[in-house]
Amino acid sequence: MKSFMFLSQFVRDMRSQKMRTFLTIFGIIWGTISVVLLLAFGVGLERQMYKSMHGLGEGIMIIWPGRTSMAFEGLSKGRPLRFREEDAFLLKQEIPQIKHSCPEYSSWDVKLKYGKNTYSCLTRGVYPFYSDMRNVISERGGRFIDDIDIAQKKRVIFIGFTVKEELFQDEPAVGKYIQVNGVPFQVIGVLIKKTQNSSYNTRDEYATFIPATTFASFFGYKYINNMVVQAHDPFKNEFIQERILQVLGKKYRFNPVDTEALHVWDTMEGERITYAVMIGFNIFLGIVGAFTLIVGGIGVSNIMNVVVEERTKEIGLKMALGAKKRFVLAQFLFETLLITLVGGAVGLFISYGLVSIFPSTSIEEFIGKPAFSLTVGLVTVALLGLIGLISGWGPARRASNLHPVEALRS
Repeated sequence: MKSFMFLSQFVRDMRSQKMRTFLTIFGIIWGTISVVLLLAFGVGLERQMYKSMHGLGEGIMIIWPGRTSMAFEGLSKGRPLRFREEDAFLLKQEIPQIKHSCPEYSSWDVKLKYGKNTYSCLTRGVYPFYSDMRNVISERGGRFIDDIDIAQKKRVIFIGFTVKEELFQDEPAVGKYIQVNGVPFQVIGVLIKKTQNSSYNTRDEYATFIPATTFASFFGYKYINNMVVQAHDPFKNEFIQERILQVLGKKYRFNPVDTEALHVWDTMEGERITYAVMIGFNIFLGIVGAFTLIVGGIGVSNIMNVVVEERTKEIGLKMALGAKKRFVLAQFLFETLLITLVGGAVGLFISYGLVSIFPSTSIEEFIGKPAFSLTVGLVTVALLGLIGLISGWGPARRASNLHPVEALRS
């Protein structure tokens, strides 16, 4: 019964202040949209950044041989190191924390030809599990290198999607033969289109991949160019780096603390920096949106003060007839929260609609697609409730503290 009385009184008050009420609710709507959209774009940007970073691989380390910078066991500094395939498998054997360790050959001295079309690009020689490590996934209908290709040194090739477009245009590529430095290789797969914001040598879309055993015999390589290592737990990459120095230091006789002997790119370092930056960025966006909501809350407080002024005699009459302070306090708080929540609900609905219809365009590769988060929605509702409570407390408390006689005289 009290709720019905509060609601009917609220409708009557709002009718008498139509323009002021509209502007106040609009302020809450605008503040809600600001909070939700800012954080939605923040979440979308964060997801896109991680997606682009993981185009290279998730939590991997790329290791290149360097030169020793310390004398060790009678050997002078400045010795160049060269890796062989077995070094990658040695690391996997000696360090249990490593999930995969793949040797990698690479060469830019490759010319591809199909019909009249030619294309020069980087070619990598790798093993089958490289696909999972580096997120090199084939389009439907194709495949990556397998164990049979390795064992039989097959002349098969997996190509990036840009390479496919340059050589085949709209023609299907899988199953066709291309000339690799004049020798026919069968195309077994085409890289699925993916975003990749970092690389070494070149992005995967511009590269081709052949079995490591085929590469070594075809190009006559004895040494690999680098190794790609992936841990079971990427957060243990620093420990694994220390163990790699120890294992390879023992084999090649260099000081295990000589960090110049190996060049290591730990992609987890970039992820940790990105994670910290995005937390700060989302907090900043949240604060900006919250201040917009606070401005709307000030408007709510203003309109409730006006309502108290206009209904002073009515309040005095109610209190003279026995209405208690908590009744008056509850009535004005109810009206304040209702204004706030109505504006918030409309704002959430509009925000959800805007996020849902956000078009997929070329800019999505850079800023991502905004994502409506349930967590953000719940936090926004909680923030709206708090702002409504704070905004309405002052006017409601002033109304409940009015003296009946003085209120009737005003």
